[in-house]
Amino acid sequence: MRPPPRLLLLLLLPAALLAARLPAAPAALPLAGEWRFALDRSAATTARFAGTKDYPALPEGEGIAQEWFKRDLPGRIRLPGILQAQGLGDEITPETPWVLTLGDAWWNLQPAALREHFSQPGHVEVPFLSQPPRHYLGPAWYQRDVDIPESWRGLRVSLFLEHPHWQTIVWWDDRRFAADDSLSAPHCTDLGPITPGRHRLTIRVDNRRILVDNANNGHMDDAHSVSDALGAAWNGITGRIELQPTTPVWIEDAQVYPDVGRRSALIRVKIGNAGGASGAGQLSAGGVSVPVSWGAQGGYGELEVPLGPDAQPWDEFHPALQHLTLVLGGGGADDAKALTFGLREIGRRDRGLRINGRPLNLRMTHFGGDFPLTGYPPTDVDSWKRIIAVCKAYGLNGMRFHSWCPPDAAFTAADEMGFYLQPECGMWAPFNPGSVYSKFLEEETPRILRAFGNHPSFILLSPSNEPAGHYQLVTPAWAAEWYARDGRRLYAAGTGWGDPSQVFGGPQYAAIVRFNNASLRGPPGWFGGDYRQAVQTAHIPILAHEVGQWCAYPDFDVMKEFTGYLRPGNYDIFRYIASQEGVLGQDHAFAYASGRFQIQCYKEEIEANLRTPGLAGIQLLDLHDYLGQGTALIGVTDAFWKPKSYVTADEFRRFAGPTVPLARLPRRTFTRAETLAAEVELYHFGSAPLPHAQPYWKIVDGRGEALAQGAWPARAVPIGKNIPLGHLAVDLSKLPAPRAYRLVVGLRDLPVENDWNFWVYPAETEAPAPAGVLVTKDWAEAAARLAAGGRVVFTPAAGALDPARCPPMKNVPVFWNIQMTVRPPRNPAPRFDAMLGLLCDPRSPALAEFPTTVACDWQWTPIVDNVRSINLEGAPRALVPIVSAIDDWNRNWRLGVIFECRVGAGRLLVSAVDLDRAGAGIEARQLRRSLLDYAASDRFQPKVELAAEAAGRLWAGPRARLAAPARRAFDPDLDDGSMRPPPRTN
Repeated sequence: MRPPPRLLLLLLLPAALLAARLPAAPAALPLAGEWRFALDRSAATTARFAGTKDYPALPEGEGIAQEWFKRDLPGRIRLPGILQAQGLGDEITPETPWVLTLGDAWWNLQPAALREHFSQPGHVEVPFLSQPPRHYLGPAWYQRDVDIPESWRGLRVSLFLEHPHWQTIVWWDDRRFAADDSLSAPHCTDLGPITPGRHRLTIRVDNRRILVDNANNGHMDDAHSVSDALGAAWNGITGRIELQPTTPVWIEDAQVYPDVGRRSALIRVKIGNAGGASGAGQLSAGGVSVPVSWGAQGGYGELEVPLGPDAQPWDEFHPALQHLTLVLGGGGADDAKALTFGLREIGRRDRGLRINGRPLNLRMTHFGGDFPLTGYPPTDVDSWKRIIAVCKAYGLNGMRFHSWCPPDAAFTAADEMGFYLQPECGMWAPFNPGSVYSKFLEEETPRILRAFGNHPSFILLSPSNEPAGHYQLVTPAWAAEWYARDGRRLYAAGTGWGDPSQVFGGPQYAAIVRFNNASLRGPPGWFGGDYRQAVQTAHIPILAHEVGQWCAYPDFDVMKEFTGYLRPGNYDIFRYIASQEGVLGQDHAFAYASGRFQIQCYKEEIEANLRTPGLAGIQLLDLHDYLGQGTALIGVTDAFWKPKSYVTADEFRRFAGPTVPLARLPRRTFTRAETLAAEVELYHFGSAPLPHAQPYWKIVDGRGEALAQGAWPARAVPIGKNIPLGHLAVDLSKLPAPRAYRLVVGLRDLPVENDWNFWVYPAETEAPAPAGVLVTKDWAEAAARLAAGGRVVFTPAAGALDPARCPPMKNVPVFWNIQMTVRPPRNPAPRFDAMLGLLCDPRSPALAEFPTTVACDWQWTPIVDNVRSINLEGAPRALVPIVSAIDDWNRNWRLGVIFECRVGAGRLLVSAVDLDRAGAGIEARQLRRSLLDYAASDRFQPKVELAAEAAGRLWAGPRARLAAPARRAFDPDLDDGSMRPPPRTN
């Protein structure tokens, strides 16, 4: 058939002109601006039934029954936007029905006076999230008049809502259209042909729980697509709101399937038909045309377009994008669609990921979708580019969206910057055969793929965070089925856990916590180890799920950054408690010192994963702080993606970037009589192999001066991990001691270097008590010597410290956050058995022979692990310890580890660490020597005075008999890698 003259002309146009061609139908009509508005209060009053398994059907409210769509609504609001940000909704009260189930139980355990202080009318704050200015759950009605021009006569029109939340029902004049409840994709309502003139458009948006399973709702209230944890329970419409006209026959959908080997793109097209008559025409793109036909309900077509031999594949290092204009013409059709995609194929080979045939390893961060300044995800590309730029600066190459899917702008930004994405289908839910969540998954998946499937950055898809129910019968089959239908990305059976079905049941990759009864995160893999046991039987790529989660103390200056939607009520409560406990003045010091300890833990955890053979990557939780679930300050950037005081992007990238030297260094403390030995390897997933890499090593002191150095033979380095660089064996006898050093490994003439702190002590660290210094655990003996004007080094005896007031220190910081450890009825009390690090005074002469920075590092952890700190509540606030334990910000106790004071005429040096413990390691022996030498010296001149009675009360033993703490059940949400789950029973 001869093409119509207009189509023939289009085929002859140069590609550049064709790409710029506008559709024959008029441009879309934007609907941004002022809208009429009303809240449907009758439905909002029964908006939530959290905490029960009985979720009655949500009432429709008055609006539908009273046909509000037939009359002008009384209020005013601006769209795009959300109602809570515009002063609408309910004031925050102690009864606010927060949409969540995690983290809020802790607040109910706190003293009534504290809760009352933050529960005053007009000033209600909670510690388990940063709160919105207003709260509302229920239907809200948005309405405006629209003038349709005469030029639209005979055209088919669609209403496009880029990002509403959650369910929308549309009325065009008095005509009602089917509801749309997608949490992930735009809501598109086909209005059909509409007559020119003025019309009333009404949209009812309901942000309550639309999905309900009375048998099991799991954590759906905590899904980041709906939860208040990060402010996602908003009501409104954001992004583009517009009427889109097309000819009666139009391009309904076009999906591009690139073929890297053939340098071509197969375009599969769905044709819509609102005219009701069969017809035929042509599809054209990139100089290729094919005939196509359609029936009364539409049709399908496809064409393959060669991209040319010079077309560049897309990946993180070369984010080359392809652009085509697809044209449908003839038979009542005159439509065009711009297509942007990448020449990209994601695949796997056994446990390894491949992109365009080359090895790929992922270093991703979690993102829960918190936008404190606006309250909702941005739909502009630049906002997403700013976030992605931060992630790339810290060495990461991807992002996992926990239980939500971002707007198109996020994918576009990632496409343009070379960044890999894993969205999820908006759920944190149980899946059972035939359940509402399983049904929603089958509806949401094609909506996501249709909206975002052409983006090359979209390489992975998971149905849900940590699925529950009998998901083994649902999600593995889902992954296998959708991969067969659309293999442009890989599919998981869920993000989290480690059930065999997630590995062997049909998915193409798995993001899991543990497998083979072994963890993929936590201390078991640190200090030169790895997590190989967890992946050795797998034959699909495995990603380590939610790596990290180590906390740091808050810097309360971040509160100044909350200049928009979310309010820092949680930080306000933490700051108030710190002020009451007398530690607020140390805020910046606590934040820095705890952060430095956090960084050492992140470094160990990330390196352990990079060392693990066969592990395809990691998904951090998180690069930035998390504002909900009790407030988890686990980021190395703050909640606004701004760097914290204690680490730069360049430092973090040294151990988290595309090329990282790795030393299997099992120890960090040595004597001069020993040898530092390590196997050194390379993780390299850069843009290309390194044809001539020259590895080197050096040992540097605190001034950066190299005291020993060397090199290994130059070699070609392929893309991959576990690439051997060489063996290191350094005689430490020539190094001055005691002193702190760094082992540095790098590649000459390349910006590739990594380092590890270690400490060298004298070979002989034993030291008898100096003359004139009493070392004792007996306070009566100590008090007598002090009364006589003597010098005492005192270590409280076992049982002398009140377990209710003197918490034990640990060798890792708080995991996730203390508030979420309260999980009635399984775990009804907070797990205050951890710390956030140490704050040390490295200038103190007491530590002159025990080199330290201001922070806890690996020379400290063997000394303080499981040692009770000393609660200084009864001591003057002027008594600032030489070494403090940094308590959790929810409690903020003043905790001493090493401190000094005058007691009467005597001088007292206190160590919570037992200096004479049998079997103490070289670290404890060296600390003992440093403290005793100081106590015998003229520099031992304590400035703060403490009465003998007040001192005795610090270690007077338990104030009341305590019941033994209940054994804590295994909590999969708080699995830090050190626990073992109970055996499976199903």
